[in-house]
Amino acid sequence: MALAEPPLGRTTAPTRPAPQKVWVERIPPIWWVLGLFLLTLPAYANDFILFQVFGWTFILGMIALSLMFLAGYGGMVSLIQMSVAAMAGYMVAIFGTSGIAAISMDLPWWLYIPIAILIAAIFGTIVGALAVRTEGIYTIMITLAIAAAFFYFTRQNYTIFNGYTGFNLVVPPQLFGIDWRQPVPFYYLTLGWAAISYGVVIYVSRAPFGLALQGIRDNPRRMAALGFNVTAHRVAAYTFASVIAALAGILLVWQNAQIAPGTAGIPAVIDILVIAVIGGIGRPIGPFVGALIYVLLRTFSPDVLLTFGLSGERFKLLIGLGFLALVFFSPDGVLGLWDRWRARQARRGDPLTGEKGE
Repeated sequence: MALAEPPLGRTTAPTRPAPQKVWVERIPPIWWVLGLFLLTLPAYANDFILFQVFGWTFILGMIALSLMFLAGYGGMVSLIQMSVAAMAGYMVAIFGTSGIAAISMDLPWWLYIPIAILIAAIFGTIVGALAVRTEGIYTIMITLAIAAAFFYFTRQNYTIFNGYTGFNLVVPPQLFGIDWRQPVPFYYLTLGWAAISYGVVIYVSRAPFGLALQGIRDNPRRMAALGFNVTAHRVAAYTFASVIAALAGILLVWQNAQIAPGTAGIPAVIDILVIAVIGGIGRPIGPFVGALIYVLLRTFSPDVLLTFGLSGERFKLLIGLGFLALVFFSPDGVLGLWDRWRARQARRGDPLTGEKGE
């Protein structure tokens, strides 16, 4: 008699497979709490927090997210992402409206925004086509060299990029009668695009292209033997990441109302790498965590230093020391520390029930 056979004289109802949860039910409760907090933040936060802290956090987080996509899913550490963002910002100033009427073309917003994204994506794709032919430290160096060349070119070119001065009075269009540079509208604008970018990266990472890219990251020779075009996938990853960086670059120029060579300077390029590493380069939420930490340090650490009688210009020393300590104790960034803490709690057991984790 089979072991699974029911006892005689008893009937069993046919078993039904457990219904699969829809995507809404699979979202952890903590994400609903975070979403509610971000959506209601303007009700109890001042304009400075909304515009300068969180607006800047979302923008830098998007640029670092584009780096995270290349490094985390593709295994390619690119230092060109800030330059791509600056390219999009420059294109908005050149094809749109700015204080430099002799250069700006004053095209409508529905035309200059797609043009800016397209040109920035082409720029990132060309750099990617060069960078994917190298690996490791050579990829870092070639993207850093191109980023430095872009900085000096914009600084010395006055015909197109207006040289050292750059462009000022670059503001977003007033769509639907809303001034999108006001703190609350700009906060929701950056929050919306940051959420969209995060969701798209999550989706692409689980799509066939993203899975193939991760396979190429782990073993490119095997993926090539399976028939995948390794070079094409890597270049396409640069194109995808460049679109995200370009969107962030447009938001950045609207926030500052100006664009200059310093926006894509070497310190800014390195800052994006620091932000991605601090938050955690292995998951899409990491760049936003790192951006928030960076913005808080950048904004408030000078006041703390002045309180102790030190020069406020030394705030980057605090950022550098914190970066070194974090990399030393947790190569996976802040998220790595969080994972380690959760693992320790699981080993110790639930303090409320006394049950130990598996």
